[in-house]
Amino acid sequence: MNTYIKMVGLDLDGTLLTSEKKLTDYTKNVLKQAIDQGCVVLVSTGRPLSAIPEELLRFPGMKYAVTANGARIVDTESGDTLYENLVSVEKAVEVLDILEEYDNMFDIFIDGQGYTAADCMEHIWDYFPDPSMQRYILTTRIPVQNVKETLLLHNRPVDKVHGVFRNPEEKEKARQRVRTISEIEVTGAFFHNLEVNAKGVTKGQALLRLGEMLGIKREEIMACGDGMNDYEMLSAVGFGVAMGNAMEPLKEIADYITETNDENGVAKAIEKFVLRREGE
Repeated sequence: MNTYIKMVGLDLDGTLLTSEKKLTDYTKNVLKQAIDQGCVVLVSTGRPLSAIPEELLRFPGMKYAVTANGARIVDTESGDTLYENLVSVEKAVEVLDILEEYDNMFDIFIDGQGYTAADCMEHIWDYFPDPSMQRYILTTRIPVQNVKETLLLHNRPVDKVHGVFRNPEEKEKARQRVRTISEIEVTGAFFHNLEVNAKGVTKGQALLRLGEMLGIKREEIMACGDGMNDYEMLSAVGFGVAMGNAMEPLKEIADYITETNDENGVAKAIEKFVLRREGE
C-alpha cells in the first residue's frame, strides 16, 4: 500500500475488544505507537458514548469517537458533539410501535445514554446467552419501566433504536416492517438484532466527515470491523480490514482480512499497514 494511513476507525465488540470485552496490553501498545506517530485513532462503534469503556475514552491521544453507528461524532476531550444526525421522536415512536409486537429486548439511546426495559434486563440471558454481553448491557443501560414513555418524557431525538430478538425469524419480520418507515437506516451487528438510525447515518460516512474536518483524505483512512453495521464503513474508507471472526459479507469486500479479535487482529493490522518503519 503506497498511501500512508492517517486515520484508523475501530469497531469495538468483536473487533478491538476481545470476546471478554477486554483491551489487551499488546493492542494498547500498538495503539500508542500509532498515535505517537501522528495517526488519528478512534473508536467507531454502535455503542452510545456512555457505553464506551473509560479506558478508551481516556486513552492518551485518542481525541474522537464515532458513536451509535455514526449518529454522533464526539470530541472525547471536551465532550462536545462535532456532528449529529438523529432519529426524530415521531420516527422513533413508529419503530417502537413495531418492536413492541415482537419478543425482543429493545432500547433507545438519548444524548449518548442507553435506556432499556427493566423487565427485559431481569431476563437478559434470554436475549444475550454470552455472559460478557450480559455484563456489558447490565452495566451500560439505565433500566426503565417503559421505553416509549421514557422517550416521550425526554421528548428528544434519539441516537439509535435497538432491538435484540430471541427468534431470528421474528427479527426478519420486524426488519421488513421497520424498513418501510421513511427517513431511517436499518442495520444490525449480529444475526438477531436490529439497529435503527436516521437516514444517511453510517460509520463510514461519519469517518469521512471527520476526515474532512481534519484534512484527511478518504484513501488515508483505514477501518476495522466484524459485523454488518461495519459493512458501509469498510466500503466507504480507503482501506477496509475485516476481522478473522467477521461475517462473510465483510470478508468479501475487505481489502485485508486480519486475525480474530481474540488474536490481537486489530493490532496486527495496524502494525502491518500503519506503523512506519525506520527510514520510511
